[in-house]
This record gives sequence, C-alpha cells and structure tokens, in this order.
Amino acid sequence: MYQVNEIRFACPHCLVLKTAMPKKARPAGDGKEQGPVPKQVKVEAACGPSSPLNFDSPSGLFESFISPIKTETFFKEFWEQKPLLIQRDDPALATYYQSLFRLSDLKSLCSWGIYYGRDVNVCRCVHGKKKVLNKDGRVHFLQLRQDFDQKRATIQFHQPQRFKDELWRIQEKLECYFGSLVGSNVYITPAGAQGLPPHYDDVEVFILQLEGEKHWRLYQPTVPLAREYSVEAEDRIGRPTHEFTLKPGDLLYFPRGTIHQADTPEGLAHSTHVTISTYQSSSWGDFLLDTISGLVFDTAKADVALRAGIPRQLLLAESTAVATRLSGFLRMLADRLEGTKELPSADMKKDFAMNRLPPYYMGDRAKLVAPGGQLPGLDSTVRLQFRDHVVLTVGPYQDPSDETRGEMVYVYHSLRNRRDTHMMGNEETESYGLRFPLSYMDALKQIWNSSAISVKDLKLTTDEEKQNLVLSLWTECLIQVV
Repeated sequence: MYQVNEIRFACPHCLVLKTAMPKKARPAGDGKEQGPVPKQVKVEAACGPSSPLNFDSPSGLFESFISPIKTETFFKEFWEQKPLLIQRDDPALATYYQSLFRLSDLKSLCSWGIYYGRDVNVCRCVHGKKKVLNKDGRVHFLQLRQDFDQKRATIQFHQPQRFKDELWRIQEKLECYFGSLVGSNVYITPAGAQGLPPHYDDVEVFILQLEGEKHWRLYQPTVPLAREYSVEAEDRIGRPTHEFTLKPGDLLYFPRGTIHQADTPEGLAHSTHVTISTYQSSSWGDFLLDTISGLVFDTAKADVALRAGIPRQLLLAESTAVATRLSGFLRMLADRLEGTKELPSADMKKDFAMNRLPPYYMGDRAKLVAPGGQLPGLDSTVRLQFRDHVVLTVGPYQDPSDETRGEMVYVYHSLRNRRDTHMMGNEETESYGLRFPLSYMDALKQIWNSSAISVKDLKLTTDEEKQNLVLSLWTECLIQVV
C-alpha cells in the first residue's frame, strides 16, 4: 500500500565531428579538486535485486519512478509548483533502493581511487554553517570512517552513477525523458547529525531514501525557481511549512528554490539518501539566450539596419533614444522569429549531447559504437537507432579556407560519451557527430520521423547524396538496415 502525501505550496558534404571543450556546469564539489581522472573506471557487476522500475522506455521509467502518482498529474500539479512526498510501504522497493548505494560500498570505492573534493566531501552543519572537513588527496576508508563515527560528519559522494551501474541505468533513462542533464549525489549521515545548513538549489530534486531514516524540514521559497544555489540563515526562513521523516523506498520531489534541511534522528542507524537532480540552466530565459545570437546574426545578413554602426560615444553615455531603438530591433526580431523554419541553437543542444551519459549497456561497449549489420545502399531500407541519444540542430559554420559563413545541419550524439566524467564540472568532454549542408535537413527529418524509410525516397537531389548521407549515419551507428 502506498501513502501519497501532497505538500501544498507554491564526404565534402558531411563531416565527422569530434571536438573537446570544458563543461560549463558548476563543479560537483566545493572542496579542492585533486587527483587524476581515472581513464578506466571499475564498475560493479550487474547483480542485486531485480528492479521494480520499468526500463522499457524513458516515459515508462518515469511513470514507475513516481508511482502511484500519474505522470499527467505530476506535471499538472507539482512540477515547478510544489513538493510531493510519496511514502511507500513496499519491502521489494525498499530493498531495491538499498542496493543503489550503501555505506558499505565506500570501502571498495576507496580502493579504486577516489579523491577529496572531486569525489567526496566530508562536512558538518555547525551553528547554521557548513564546515568542510576534507583532507588532501586520495580518500582512505579508515580515515573516512573515523570522521563519520567520531566527528559525526556527513559523507557527500559526488555523481555515484560513474561507479554504480543501476544509478547509471536510472539516470540515463531520465536524461532521455527530460532532455536535460541528470546528476546525483549520495549523502550518508550518522545518527544525531546534520550535514548541510538550510539552503535551496537551482535544480529540480528527487530524493530517494536508501538506508535508515532522514528527518526533513521544508520552507517557503524566498526565490521561486531559483537560478543559483544559496544558503539561507535560520532567522530568515521562518517556521517549516512541512516536516516529515523519509524511510527506505520513500520518494520526495521539490522544485528548485525550495528551502530545505535534513538530519538523521538520534538513536537510529545512519541515513543514506541519493538526490537525483535535473533542469539546471534549462529555463526559457536560458533557451532565449541560446537562440538570440543566431537569430541576430541571420537577421543582420538580411537587414542593413542591424549592420549600421551604433552612435558615436554610445558606450560612454547611454540615452532613452537608444532604448527606443533597441525596442524596435527586438520587435523586428520577434516578427522574424514567427516565420523562422529552423530555430538556430548555439550551445544548449550541443552541450546536452556532449555531457550526458552514454546509453546504458552492460555488454562489450566497443560493440555498441562499432558499425554492424548490413552496409546501407541505395536499395536499402533504414531506420534510426538510439533516437533518444541524438539531437538535430542548425548552426553557423565558417570555412577557414575562404572565411565564408553559412548555416549547416549538425547531428550530435552521446554514444561515445565517457561515463566516468559525467557531471564532473570542469572535466574535459568531447562532442561526437556529423555536419551536413542545410539542403540535407528534409532528408534527415524523413529518417527521424519515420519508423523505416527507403534510401531511394530521401529528399535529396542525387543518388550520391543519398548514399553519402546514410553511409555517414551508419558509420556513426545511428542507423541500421532493416
């Protein structure tokens, strides 16, 4: 039986891309980052209790994740609006949650080579402030356990999906579902202790209680749908709007900006919970900033008014006349946007594709990213693979040989992404994909929107172009012959 509680408040034509750039997201830890990034990360064997979650599809996973709440109800009544507490009395689910991460897992993780700051923070809440107790360098389990037992310190483990297969499996499906990066942190807190002061986050948060019990207090947001993390003083937040205790198998959701704090009750075993978070920098404001630069560039090519110079000394003294002029330009851009067929995206789609988890795959990963099956030809019928791991976007391209600029179609995918650097902030990541002339867009949309399509039927001028397109996609493992 589930008890559901509502918390009520508010070729020359196509080019393989492989580029490297640092990730923009905030680093996972707030201590010193030390130690090399492991080139190969040991991961646990696929074992443990069978999953009560539905991994058949991203939507099926999310529906089972928040069960018994229906997905339509969740997004209509709770998402970005108010927290949701689901208290479950389900031994099978509790056992499964406990398998996701345990205190006892730390011993083996330490033996693999983890580091303070980058992988682990050791902290306590002292008089409403966070006190970090990190050492330097590599984490040793005996020292970590000593700080946990004697100093009553909370162990914060960053991005455990890098090591724990089942969390990788869950978060990979959630990234497909949300179309946004999904990170996680594990918090292990001894009895009678609290790790973090009252604060709010800039992400949508799902809390899964794994071991023991955790006492939670939630407060009215001071900044609804906050865009940054912030600690809040006790004298500012008032009385809790809701107070409850999570037990293994329970789930708590709250929107970004919700002020919260949690502690492990006295006299009980330690508490372990995992926070699964998403939608950082995924607001309409972020999307507008992402698209406006491309829109301005395209409009300036067609309208001489945007290419005219700004008034002399504008940067020294601004006037209301300038604001009026800019307002006119914005109205012109809005009119142009209404008729835009392909919306340019400068960074968000590429950033998502290059920083997300690779597909969950427990076999030989080399086989996942190696072309297989029949080579496509003009008489073949093909279909898209890994649809949820591929993004299609239009963006600018400059030919370095003649400095001409134009628009190209970009196909980015995450099949070769590195799991061991996922959501680790300042670790270098690479983007993988293909680049095509804008004239290939209709043919690409045919492949994207069809369950299967004949290569002959692709909307391209020549048979050579059709064969070049499907061969490029097949080489990247994005299509298969059916």
